[in-house]
Amino acid sequence: MEIKNLQTISELVGLIIKIQTRETLGLVFFRIVVARQNKDYVKIWGEMKGWTIKGKEGLQLDTLKILKNSPPLVSELIWATTMAWALENTSCKKARLLAIYDQEGYSRKLVRYFRRIGFNTIKEVGSKPGDLFLRLIWGGAGTLMRGECLNILDKIKIKFQKSNLI
Repeated sequence: MEIKNLQTISELVGLIIKIQTRETLGLVFFRIVVARQNKDYVKIWGEMKGWTIKGKEGLQLDTLKILKNSPPLVSELIWATTMAWALENTSCKKARLLAIYDQEGYSRKLVRYFRRIGFNTIKEVGSKPGDLFLRLIWGGAGTLMRGECLNILDKIKIKFQKSNLI
């Protein structure tokens, strides 16, 4: 599934997708937004931020925000666009993220959500000396997870097919 297909799907459900990138010191930082645009304003319903480094596992997902009461398919469009963008524009085949321990019990919900998306646990990042570098990168402790970009994209494609959007 290509980005142009995802833009068509987003238009069918009254949404738009915007992708912003900038390169600094060999890293490509990205922001993907799903929004609804009216004549006078733009309402952002969801966004994904991260960066890439060269290599097959170079897609690093840092921030995911999806507003409560967002329209249907915002989450799916964010994930699908992120994976399609990485596959079309980088050498990345895998994505990593950290489900941060921030609120009591909330990180477990995040891990379940990310597993449903298609991520698997790599390790728990905590207070061990070997975890210091990962804590610096991700800004905290949590569950480090990895997913295959194509597998995640394929899972979401099936959902779009079931909704008769492709």
